[in-house]
Amino acid sequence: MRSVRIGVDTGGTFTDVVAVDEETGEIVTTKTPSTPANPADGFIAGIEKLGELDVAGIVHGTTVATNQLLEDRIAGLGLITTEGFEYILEIGRQSVPDGYGNSYFWVKPSRIVPVHLVKTVGGRLDHQGGEVRPFDETQAVEVARWYRSRGITTLGVCFLHSYANPEHERRMREVLAREFPEAVVSLSSDVLREYREYERAVTTLVDAAVKPGMRAYIANLSSRLGRPFSVMKSNGGVLSAREVVNQPITTVLSGPAAGALGAALIAATAGHRSVITLDGGGTSTDVTVVVDGDPSVTTEGSVGRFPCKIPMIDIVTVGAGGGSIAWISPEGTLKVGPRSAGADPGPICYRRGGTEVTVTDAHVYLRRIPPHLLGGEIPLDYDAARMAVEALADKLDLTPERTAAGILEISAFNQSNAIRQLTVKRGLDVRDFPLVTFGGSGPLLACRLIDILDLPAVIVPPEPGNVSAFGLLTVDVKNDYVRTYVTRDLALNKAAQIFGELESQAADELEREGFDEPVFARSADLRYYGQAYEVRVPAPAGPLDEDWLREVTGRFHDAHEKLYGYAYRDDPRHAVEWVNLRVSGIGPINRPVIRRDPYPKTEPVEASRRVIFDEPHDTPILQRAALEAGAVVHGPAVIEEYGSTIPLHPGFTATVDEYGNVEIRRD
Repeated sequence: MRSVRIGVDTGGTFTDVVAVDEETGEIVTTKTPSTPANPADGFIAGIEKLGELDVAGIVHGTTVATNQLLEDRIAGLGLITTEGFEYILEIGRQSVPDGYGNSYFWVKPSRIVPVHLVKTVGGRLDHQGGEVRPFDETQAVEVARWYRSRGITTLGVCFLHSYANPEHERRMREVLAREFPEAVVSLSSDVLREYREYERAVTTLVDAAVKPGMRAYIANLSSRLGRPFSVMKSNGGVLSAREVVNQPITTVLSGPAAGALGAALIAATAGHRSVITLDGGGTSTDVTVVVDGDPSVTTEGSVGRFPCKIPMIDIVTVGAGGGSIAWISPEGTLKVGPRSAGADPGPICYRRGGTEVTVTDAHVYLRRIPPHLLGGEIPLDYDAARMAVEALADKLDLTPERTAAGILEISAFNQSNAIRQLTVKRGLDVRDFPLVTFGGSGPLLACRLIDILDLPAVIVPPEPGNVSAFGLLTVDVKNDYVRTYVTRDLALNKAAQIFGELESQAADELEREGFDEPVFARSADLRYYGQAYEVRVPAPAGPLDEDWLREVTGRFHDAHEKLYGYAYRDDPRHAVEWVNLRVSGIGPINRPVIRRDPYPKTEPVEASRRVIFDEPHDTPILQRAALEAGAVVHGPAVIEEYGSTIPLHPGFTATVDEYGNVEIRRD
């Protein structure tokens, strides 16, 4: 029996499964509809579809935490903070979202914890961790009993300056354990040990809010699997399920992170080290920029309306998937998304109770996708889609063809706007980056994105619907640690002490994961004195001396100039300020080998159907598995495979490379 590692990515519409043979590198893939009511059902169904295998390991990309935050399902949550700081969430930050210009029309959203559920405890630390006033244990007991009496069972603890000294927070946890043992508690000094109280408080509360749901889900899955497994984290690493339940906030972008890493590896193997990745699913589209083989990482991310100041792959998500619903605004204009039909009931053409036209229905009406999905497992009802599109067209006073094409055009522009957020708005020229598009719906709008953004090419990997699940098998075990140390005069012995403590903490946790020889990656956040935000740069390993100091500050000047167009290398009026020291602890794995010409070949079969692009065309229908390396296809054409479809518009050419990728370019 073959020994395999399995990756399972649970999406909003489908659960994708990839098994990689550890000896031969052979890849087996499958998909099954997701089960939103209990995602574990879809997970188990996907594993069972693979048949009898000797499973060496399972890695899971989950949306449990993500969906809870996106759907704002947060209740029974309390915040314990320092006396006098009960309005920290109410004050927040003085910025308003883009698009409002000024705050007159903007209504501040409700806080993650309303002020009447915020309680304070006496005691005070200074910014260096020194005790100004002792911890008030009597008041802490009163607070614990107050929450217990009201049934508030999920609590975040965020005391002032606990990033410098966690002692008071740990004493609060001891009180809660004694007085209210049923409570689920998150400490800010465990979740995010760096300064900025508002972001630290919200990040801690998000961790607390998703803990009960994640613990229940992981426990359910563990009991049904009967074996250990790992979970993908937002930072581009994995962690065992038994450990990830203690830091569930690290999974809030679990699935999209795996897709970005898998696509980056596939693109780099084919010779494209800097690309944009686009993961088009049934519910949403996730976009990432990869530079020199590595996806961009940020600590300024958010999920829904909640800032999450943890290291995560820099992903922009828009509600533009195959299940995105087309609707008419009060002004009478056509809109698409962000609301989605998801997996249940799904698009109208699924015939499972869907009543609103979706992007998939538009593709079906224009005949750009086959009359079934997943090799026949999901038949699509053309007549149901046709009648629904015609009814929507009547309301818009348009032809059905114009209506369906308009739905796809709006969806393409929604995706292109997400790409612009990560490129144009950050000083990158989108024309310098090929687009790697994957996911079940990712390749469907490839040609339009080339036109809209003037992209050099679009690359569609083999089995695009399973790239995220494949990406789960390409990543190392990884944990991130941070310590705030604000100074303009870095004491090298102090910095060496902090790095040593962080690396010791990383080594202990990786040892529990079975890694005796971990790898450490240092970095630091720096800024010019007086600036509000920092730039992160890698820091060399080894002893800290004057050469090390010059190297890191030099990297900061270079990075600042690249980001903002200027730097103060030799200007003593603008001192460099150190803010955070960071360590990533990495447990390396053996990555699967990407094989040349991965498809088992099939004989070409002549077929065609009438497909509507700008106008109807009698269009050849090609099976991707029948295309040899070096094959060239001229549009119009439709290239079909088990998990996805590539509609090749007139005026475009698709070429198959030696790894089975399809490269689409304008003629």
